Amino acid sequence: MPGSTTEATSGATLKRTLRFRDLVLYGIILIQPTAPMPSFGVIYAEARGHVVTAILCALVAMLFTSISYGRMARVYPQGGSAFMYVGRELHPSLGYITGWCMAMDYILNPLICTIWSAKAAQNFLPDVPYVAWAIFFAALFTILNLRGVETSARINAMMAAALGVVILLVVGSILRYLFLLPHQPGAFYTTPFYDPATFSSGSLFRGTSIAILTYIGFDGISTLTDEAKDPARTVPRAIVMTCLITGVLASIEVYLAQLVWPRGTAFPDLDTAYVSVAGRAGGVFMFALVNASLLLATIGSGMASQLGAGRLLLAMGQEGSIPRRFFGVVHPKNRIPRNNILFIGVICLIGALVFSYQLGTELLNYGALLAFMGVNVAAALRAWRTAGLKQWWPILCSLTGFAVCLFIWLNLGHLAWVAGSLWAVVGIGCWVFYGRAASAVTG
Repeated sequence: MPGSTTEATSGATLKRTLRFRDLVLYGIILIQPTAPMPSFGVIYAEARGHVVTAILCALVAMLFTSISYGRMARVYPQGGSAFMYVGRELHPSLGYITGWCMAMDYILNPLICTIWSAKAAQNFLPDVPYVAWAIFFAALFTILNLRGVETSARINAMMAAALGVVILLVVGSILRYLFLLPHQPGAFYTTPFYDPATFSSGSLFRGTSIAILTYIGFDGISTLTDEAKDPARTVPRAIVMTCLITGVLASIEVYLAQLVWPRGTAFPDLDTAYVSVAGRAGGVFMFALVNASLLLATIGSGMASQLGAGRLLLAMGQEGSIPRRFFGVVHPKNRIPRNNILFIGVICLIGALVFSYQLGTELLNYGALLAFMGVNVAAALRAWRTAGLKQWWPILCSLTGFAVCLFIWLNLGHLAWVAGSLWAVVGIGCWVFYGRAASAVTG
């Protein structure tokens, strides 16, 4: 029965309190409604101005993958995400490596959120040193998550509402700016999708590999199936809906931004390019509002991704792939994986003091895309075992998702390949010396 492992481990079970709305809000906040804004400038530079096209190309891969996630969550409504799906359908060793790579993705997300939040806070209070802000935000994420999933769901709802208002204000200011422009030719409105003067398929695919960052986190919903009401129905719907909503919002945000910023004009700073766009459209007020809203969104993402990482480590601990006594325990009072939350909080603090934001973001997609490919293969194999070619459509969808994710993965940068591969090798070593033996004992 779902949750029986948790009971056997600690005598406590996770409470089923999350509704479909809570799951979608959790996913949207984990991804961020403002997700394309921080990476807008980098994608713009890599894709040679074709940001909206890169976002839409990434959406194709994520929609196919979200469907596969939804089907697997329906089969395994116990949580565990890609780690469980790949391990059960393919092989425990592949599941372990998938979980290990996803752990890198999940842990890096709150880590870079800590970095970005600290630097954004310095824009408001520059006299406070970066180290102090890094300690503050790492502690903030950890303390709020230790209060439990119900608190997180309420915070998610408030953040989603606030960010929705900010996005409306940004869109309104941009539309007003565009309305006041002199009459523009039709090509002005189509060049964000395709500009023959700068288009390059290689550049577009490179930009797409970065644009995947816009969607990373939707799969985190599957780690909450132990706390979802009617998980077989609500979790698959929430995964697909979160991915689709994110793609639509992101496309609108970057399309309007491209119309505002003159083609060929350099941004003052690529990392804060969207803030410059907002300032051009709405003046000092919008510049400050967008800067503040991105800080708020990053805080929400850091909290939610730290929670998702804790759930993933909980599943791996309960499977015996990592030390069960530490990672596989649910706190009997708050019914959360307290050890894991604290563990990730320490990593976020240390990482924020030694990592750069750029290095963290370059590593995120490596593990995520590997996991996405694994889930697509697992879903295709599950459909084949269930009914063979009678399930040709689910199989085709999953294999298409795998192919698209593989293509994007192959277009990642050199640094991501080197560092990501090093992390994977370390994971393989852990499996050889610990995980395999634990699997043999528990199996």
